[in-house]
Amino acid sequence: MSIVATIIIGFFAGLIAKFLMPGRDPSGFIIMIILGIVGAVVATYLGQAIGWYHPGEPAGFIGAVVGAITILFV
Repeated sequence: MSIVATIIIGFFAGLIAKFLMPGRDPSGFIIMIILGIVGAVVATYLGQAIGWYHPGEPAGFIGAVVGAITILFV
């Protein structure tokens, strides 16, 4: 169930990241949602490795948004 929660959080994180990134963005809406999901997955596993989250616990919404914005900068 944690994967489903991560995907749902990532979906909304992608939406927020789309609105937070200034300037013209060549990527479409679907790509931003996928980046949000990837950002949530990265934030979940990185947070579990650091010890912020327990095993099976998804990343928080802010962590997912930060993960998505980090991926956009990279």
